[in-house]
Amino acid sequence: MTLVMGAIASVQIGAAIATTLFDELGPAGTVLVRTGFAAVALLLLWRPTLRGRSRRALLDAMLFGLALAGMNLSFYAALDRIPLGIAVTFEFTGPFLVAVAGSRRASDLLWVALAAGGIVLLSPGIHGSLDTTGTLLALLAGAFWATYIVLAVRVGRAFSGGQGLTLAMIVATVVLLPTGIVAGGGELGDPGLLAAGLAVALLSSAIPYSLELEALRRLPKGTFGVLMSLEPAVAALVGLIALGQDLSANEVIAIALVVAASAGALSAAATPSPVEA
Repeated sequence: MTLVMGAIASVQIGAAIATTLFDELGPAGTVLVRTGFAAVALLLLWRPTLRGRSRRALLDAMLFGLALAGMNLSFYAALDRIPLGIAVTFEFTGPFLVAVAGSRRASDLLWVALAAGGIVLLSPGIHGSLDTTGTLLALLAGAFWATYIVLAVRVGRAFSGGQGLTLAMIVATVVLLPTGIVAGGGELGDPGLLAAGLAVALLSSAIPYSLELEALRRLPKGTFGVLMSLEPAVAALVGLIALGQDLSANEVIAIALVVAASAGALSAAATPSPVEA
């Protein structure tokens, strides 16, 4: 449990630090710095090779990188417009839908209803001060996250260790170069900003990835999924403490509904149904 909660906290603290770079680098420049540093670290660690790889495996790694770039860019763009806890809640619809799609239980309707209730409470139509563009970007990040999950399974089977992830991170960095350079400009050479970007890369990528791998070796998948569903709540807490982002009662209830729905769906998806057993 400590490992999973540490991974979640690390990701959200990294996201909070990332928002402090938006004024100088913009969301696109910040994502480029984070992804670039992560790619270098992974490249030094895994040293992947293209020799002997099938075209299908290389294509999956490339698509994985595109999904990674799209997920991070749209999420950071959302963070520039809406609070961290709300952005993560919308984004979490991605893994939630993947979990529901992988289960055949009638109880899934309950989880869908709970999640839908939370999303409706958070929507700009109900909560008028919430930025519509930010909401759509967070939902787009969720769609990319769902794609990321599906591709991660395929890439994990085709490559050993973190080689597939490394190739994907390199692809993501190359894809993000044009928008990142335009957004960051000369500020990309600022040592202080680069140091902060390195911290974001470590907190958002290297540290949580390592903790999650270790947690998966010790915990049942259902338990891991339920703990990961706490991410929107932790994001809201980090947003409140680190960024002073207060939430209304409606927003707190909405996040709680999505957390409950995600916990139920992820737990059910990790448990074989009677048909599958």
